[in-house]
Amino acid sequence: MDLRQAGTERLLERFEVAHLGEVPQPGRWIERGERSFLVLQCLHRYQLRNGRYELTEVALQVKPQRQPADATWWNNHWVIGDPSCRFNARSPLLRCAVLPEGPCERCLHRASA
Repeated sequence: MDLRQAGTERLLERFEVAHLGEVPQPGRWIERGERSFLVLQCLHRYQLRNGRYELTEVALQVKPQRQPADATWWNNHWVIGDPSCRFNARSPLLRCAVLPEGPCERCLHRASA
């Protein structure tokens, strides 16, 4: 599996996974040694062999980023901040439009959805 810098396609790291179920999906953070990445996109590459397509490579488009301390597992995906707030983007990329840098506890507009 390749880790590639989002936007530039620069190869950051290459490593093996035992099963396809171990491939991190978009919106998840992964840690490789001391470095942490947010997975933005997962690309599969196939090759035609003996009349059948076989998966030959998985490339993850990643953004170097530490998982924020206020990241929360919500409805089967990660969100930053308080997902019960009506202004929360419910995304691993953006907290909200009102106070995107956070934290939610400082926001004057925090309101239940």
